[in-house]
Amino acid sequence: MPTKRLPQWEFVCLIAMLFAMIAFSIDAMLPGLPTMGQDLTPEAPNRIMFVVIIFVIGMGIGTFLTGALSDAFGRRPVILGGIGIYFAGSIIAYFSASLEVLLLARLLQGFGVAGPRVATLALVRDQFEGPQMAKIMSIAMTVFMLVPAVAPLVGQFVIEGLGWRSLFAVFALFALTVGTWMALRQPETLTPENTRKLGFGTYFSAIKEMMSNRIVVISMAVQTLVMGFLFSCISSVQPIFEMTYDKAESFPRWFFLIALISSTSNVLNAKFVVHLGMRKMIMRALLAQLAFTSVVLFIVFTATLPFWLYFLWTASCFLILGFLMGNLTTLALEPMGHIAGITSSIVAGVSTVAAGFIGIPATQMFDGTPRALAVTVFCCVITSVALMIYLGPRPVDDPLGTQLKPRKQA
Repeated sequence: MPTKRLPQWEFVCLIAMLFAMIAFSIDAMLPGLPTMGQDLTPEAPNRIMFVVIIFVIGMGIGTFLTGALSDAFGRRPVILGGIGIYFAGSIIAYFSASLEVLLLARLLQGFGVAGPRVATLALVRDQFEGPQMAKIMSIAMTVFMLVPAVAPLVGQFVIEGLGWRSLFAVFALFALTVGTWMALRQPETLTPENTRKLGFGTYFSAIKEMMSNRIVVISMAVQTLVMGFLFSCISSVQPIFEMTYDKAESFPRWFFLIALISSTSNVLNAKFVVHLGMRKMIMRALLAQLAFTSVVLFIVFTATLPFWLYFLWTASCFLILGFLMGNLTTLALEPMGHIAGITSSIVAGVSTVAAGFIGIPATQMFDGTPRALAVTVFCCVITSVALMIYLGPRPVDDPLGTQLKPRKQA
């Protein structure tokens, strides 16, 4: 087992690739959804969108376990074990002959990727905290954003050349590469004195502590809503490009541009979060998105939404993630450093599973227009704004916000 701490640049690249397993597993499949639908569920093509949603739900279920496991046994075993499960799911998906088997394989893939997702956050929290942790996460997300930018292009290339099943062989190869890098280079960061015994008592004690901390509760709720409209966007974006704007062939190139635009938010967040603080960054991003979405919502119900405006709005939905996800995660973990693994697990599990169910009606009510998506995004964002207003600014006399009750205003 390696013992020497990685150089910061290599550490950032490694955690970016671990996170990228999630984006690559979703975005690379988007160009293949029509073909997969024709092959596996021609009588109900909207059902193929469950390939995205079931992966998300599997990831959410897995995260409930991986945090406690990483606090008990360490970050490395959980990350490497999760990669192994993901690899097995990829192989099963490659040989799947029906939609049901494919969905089970995708559920297994999602369950496996929960290990890297949660334990990697704890890996970062073991070595950094506060704004410095947010900065490291933002830099990692900048590298990570290159993956969704190129993933649809890679997916289209593989699918057109070898068929959609071969994409799962690419997933397996990616997991094998990242897992080998992790095993050979990254040392364990959880010290023996910070391990926690695995048991229901420990788990529920941590839940009780988390749920009494209003910062954690509200951060988790806002993260759920943000991920809800994110998964709705991801599931709907390819059908909207194809059915509404007749741009199925050029979709990977447009998605590349969307991802390229959205990656700039991580750079900006890394630059400004240390000076402005996480709450201000979150609130300003949400208010800007609320204003833009309100305009789009009005247009889709009164006129035809032009493609250029839909494209910019979709880019903004992805752009906002750089100002929200890293900051919301850091905000929730900051007062919970002593139980970072379990906190990461519960926050990620609740937000992911709930977000997956938010995405189901948005995709299954798809009518060939962006209407259902616009309504979903508007409802999620305006509720998030209300929750952040309720949380309020960080007070001097309550630095960690440990009381769940509303704060009295001076």
